[in-house]
Amino acid sequence: MEQSPNMKDYTKEYSEFSLPVSEQFSFPLDIFDKWVDNTALFWTDGDSEKRFSFNELKLLSSKGAGALKKIGIKKGDKILVMLPNIPEWWEVMLSLMRLNAIPIPATTLLTSSDIEYRLKAADIRAVIATDEDVRKVEDAVNSSLTNPLLIIINPPLPPFNPPSSPFFKGGKEGDFAKEGMRGFSGQIQSATGGRHNYIKERDTADAFEGERAFSHEPALIYFTSGTTGPPKLVVHTQASYPLAHLITGRYWLDLKPGDVHWNISDTGWAKAAWSSLFGPWHVGATIFSYYKKGKFDPLLAIDILKKYPITIFCGPPTAYRMMVKEISSGKLNLNTRHFVAAGEPLNKEIIEIWKERTGKYIYDGYGQTETVNVLANFRCLPVMPGSMGKPAPGFVVDVVDEDNKPVAPIIEGEIAIKIKPERPVGLFKEYLNNPEATANVFKGEWYLTGDRAYKDEDGYFWFVGRSDDIILASGYRIGPFEIESVLIEHPAVKESAVVASPDEIRGEVVKAFIILTKEFSPSEALVKELQEFVKKRATPYKYPRKIEFVDELPKTISGKIKRKELKNKEFAR
Repeated sequence: MEQSPNMKDYTKEYSEFSLPVSEQFSFPLDIFDKWVDNTALFWTDGDSEKRFSFNELKLLSSKGAGALKKIGIKKGDKILVMLPNIPEWWEVMLSLMRLNAIPIPATTLLTSSDIEYRLKAADIRAVIATDEDVRKVEDAVNSSLTNPLLIIINPPLPPFNPPSSPFFKGGKEGDFAKEGMRGFSGQIQSATGGRHNYIKERDTADAFEGERAFSHEPALIYFTSGTTGPPKLVVHTQASYPLAHLITGRYWLDLKPGDVHWNISDTGWAKAAWSSLFGPWHVGATIFSYYKKGKFDPLLAIDILKKYPITIFCGPPTAYRMMVKEISSGKLNLNTRHFVAAGEPLNKEIIEIWKERTGKYIYDGYGQTETVNVLANFRCLPVMPGSMGKPAPGFVVDVVDEDNKPVAPIIEGEIAIKIKPERPVGLFKEYLNNPEATANVFKGEWYLTGDRAYKDEDGYFWFVGRSDDIILASGYRIGPFEIESVLIEHPAVKESAVVASPDEIRGEVVKAFIILTKEFSPSEALVKELQEFVKKRATPYKYPRKIEFVDELPKTISGKIKRKELKNKEFAR
């Protein structure tokens, strides 16, 4: 068992923990600004590096807040922040928090229709984006008939190529450098309520360090990833995310001052708030960011872990699966002391291979866009590979039946968080403008997560699947995660998704969509081999009676597999 600097005795810490909530709170004023000289952000694109102390980011974000205030951004305004992993994302998020405006982080992978949906779903005062995404924003604004401000930040400059955009008004390369933007000079006529160059505005603005808001007031809004329907708007208060992610940073990430934490997460995902914003800065740790466009490269990730002084690493299960395939033999010597995973459950087999290759366990954790870290494998406890771990301090978590009553160990049910007699701090307020959806998840004494699991006699939770993902075959309930965990053990399987498929006799049967590793090709012989492989490692009735080889799997913009989409296609056939 590894020693944790933050939690040496789980039972004692869990029973004694409390998170006081003051009447008013400001993450920048009460948490961030107090660290001063520590390195807050270490950013690189592989060619250049930038380091920002807490004090340097305080000054920049205070100037940014002054600029945004001058532009007309005020407390309560909803701001769509669609920026990649560039230093200005952190600066802008802090600036908006100083104003108590409400950031709505969004990935740059959004399409024009995605942006249009967000503009219509929320009363968005402004969109902050790079000039590379101007066209998408313009299209969305025109289609949605909304009128937000457009605040533009230029990303790192690639080699100069005059744009062919109809928005381009001429000029030469030097003009672009003076403007601080790439792709146009001067003003562009559009339907937006106004257009501003953030860097120019910031550099000439008076600093505004900010003011506190009431702890129950809105602080951030996240759109859910929409695995089972259209994205909902998750409202977090000043306490429920900015304050309560102390739990995430201190206990699960196990961070302390001087640690360098790399979290592979798009800035539009709630996981970025967990591990690339609030969690590390609560404890004065350094956030590491590597900015590179394109798909995740497992070999590059391994090289980065070798090259940079990263002490804690957090990645989604997909990243770990891909890296494991690249280190199939031999030892991987890394200085990283702590590995964590979140986003989807991580297969037991991957955790065990990672331990064999690196000497370190991966500590899986669980939470939602609606929560901070709720369940986790903590470093002071024995790791149970494949489990979700135990409840985080500050949360009472159980497994309940259809009547919302706790069930006995080993019995499957829905993961639920106790909200009475005391509501945990790290839980969202509501789904914006959607009282029906809010009422559906808050029932009696519980917040119902929609995730199914069981709890063993030792108090560890074991994931089964989303409620909508459960397969009902001949009266048996089958969770897709168990089958996917077996399939990933086979050398031919790079990634898989298991869903229900209709069957005249059984009602539903298990079907697996499989992406093969480069050494294997689709064949009937391989189908039979994989089916026998599952039969020998799981209860035989759970084996996939149908297998389809695919080149890719449908995923949300946050990287989660859209099993519902695959299931719907099966039943539509």
